[in-house]
Amino acid sequence: MLNHTSVTEFLLLGFPSLHHQQRLMAITLLASYLVIFVGNLLIISLLLAERDLYRPMYFFLCNLSCLEIFIATSILPKAIGNLLMGSKAISYPGCLTQCYFYSLLGSIEFVLLAVMSYDRYVAICHPLHYPMLINSQLCLQLLLGSWAAGFLATAVSAVLVARMPFCNANRIDHFYDSTLLIKLSCAEAQILELIPFVASSVILLGSLGMTAMSYLYIINTLLRLPSASSRHKAFSTCSSHFTIVILGYGSCIFMYVQPSSHHISYNKAVALLNTVVAPLMSPFLFSLRNQMMKGALKAALKRRVINFRQPFST
Repeated sequence: MLNHTSVTEFLLLGFPSLHHQQRLMAITLLASYLVIFVGNLLIISLLLAERDLYRPMYFFLCNLSCLEIFIATSILPKAIGNLLMGSKAISYPGCLTQCYFYSLLGSIEFVLLAVMSYDRYVAICHPLHYPMLINSQLCLQLLLGSWAAGFLATAVSAVLVARMPFCNANRIDHFYDSTLLIKLSCAEAQILELIPFVASSVILLGSLGMTAMSYLYIINTLLRLPSASSRHKAFSTCSSHFTIVILGYGSCIFMYVQPSSHHISYNKAVALLNTVVAPLMSPFLFSLRNQMMKGALKAALKRRVINFRQPFST
């Protein structure tokens, strides 16, 4: 089927009930986006600069921070621009591109979170075998596998949506949503609605199952440790990841694995939680609650201070 469409742009309605707070919302989203971008960029820079952090856990964390920046960038700049300019329009190619990259990057992130849970499982449950099991070659393979899984989960849906005809309806009651975009098509879209639902269910529930299994083994191992301090020290290495898992999986399961939900306003709020709040919290969770990250950050700041003072002491 060829794509014969008369629609050249779509209107992202966003939050029409907050019409009089558009500027305030734009400023809030802009501030959040800057914190997401700068915070995750600082984590990436720190992980690349400190050789003590050249470990599998931080390799995956570096890639997670990259994904947080990419995901926020795929949605927020356009939403902020529309709010500031008072325009709700997005071009037809721009809308398809935005939906595709958000779905792709989100799928990759969930698989990567499952990979990180497996890394913590091996580190806590099999510490003596950890260096042998989780080596640099396996880390690279797991990362490439995450990207491949995300691509395979979204490629078919992206091709089918790009070939769908759109006639007159072009108003999307959201600041992004591929499901609502499909419903605007003037073709029969029941099968096309089912394909993204199945793909998102496979990615979400599959990676969630792997994550849950890893944490069940982790909890079982922690309960068998002899002292509370040992349990606390072991769990501190995965508590930040666990918090991100709860936020990410909880919000996306609410939005995508319940297609019968008609509460669009609730879906928007949960979408903000997944798009803004989780990436916003990520730099603070992984830097302030991780002893090695805090130590590396203090060491980096100390070197900066010494280098700054040296020209003045000569």
